[in-house]
Amino acid sequence: MSTRTLISPAQLARPRGKLLYRAMFTLVVGTFTLVFLGPLYWMFSGGLKSTQEAVQTPPTLVPHSFEPQNYAQAWEVMDLSGLLFNTMYYAFGALAFQLVLDVAAAYSLSRLRPVLGKAVLGMMLATLMIPATVLIVPQYLTVLDMPIVQRNLLNSPWAIWLPSVANAFNIFLLKRFFDSIPKELLDAASLDGASPMRTLWSIVVPISRPILGVVSIFAVVGVWKDFLWPMLTLPDPAVQTLNVGIYSLSSGVPENVLIAALAIASLPTLLLFVLFQRNIMSGLTAGGLKG
Repeated sequence: MSTRTLISPAQLARPRGKLLYRAMFTLVVGTFTLVFLGPLYWMFSGGLKSTQEAVQTPPTLVPHSFEPQNYAQAWEVMDLSGLLFNTMYYAFGALAFQLVLDVAAAYSLSRLRPVLGKAVLGMMLATLMIPATVLIVPQYLTVLDMPIVQRNLLNSPWAIWLPSVANAFNIFLLKRFFDSIPKELLDAASLDGASPMRTLWSIVVPISRPILGVVSIFAVVGVWKDFLWPMLTLPDPAVQTLNVGIYSLSSGVPENVLIAALAIASLPTLLLFVLFQRNIMSGLTAGGLKG
């Protein structure tokens, strides 16, 4: 059975068809490359310009002046090392909590079949329809006076970690992958006397490394790129994240140095994507089909 396409193989085999196909392919790829990579180039090249060139109109496409010392100056003036440490501390702390609690929740919904499990999953997925800005006020009031423990969590890492744990999208991804694990494999472990916890730790977790990698990347990037929530819950400059710290210290800093600081703040997540893009795609597609 042949696959139907917009251009038939006979048309594509003709010289005119090949030329048209290659022209359209180049146009589409070039357009999307410009749209996605253009702002990144503008940011990193802006950090190499002089202050006058960075603010001039019309802007220059290629820096006329080459000043890489702007990046070193941004690192020192804006104390990016301290802000970077704070951000990594929050990001990897959120990652640890998500791996423990979200995996447990997804495994329970997938394999332990609790009472009203489908209703619980449905309510979790329904929260994805709620805009994040709507939750800002109730979350802030909760952090301001934490129920039961009666503690103010402002300027503490718990203000970042606790809201990030309840991630319905990650739980859904994990559950979908756990559903694809052959039932016979888990039944064999049960017959050998393995408890549900032992089965999760010794069988399910090693098999689930692709999807766990995806969830880990989402958890780290989610905390790294967040701005509004850390700005509200971390007013103390000593504990702020990269994004909030750069914003707080931007007054009086030259524009080219500020652009260089923003480029440095963006670099870790860009490297993370470049290094693990294959893992991201394989993890997202894993579990799509049951084997």
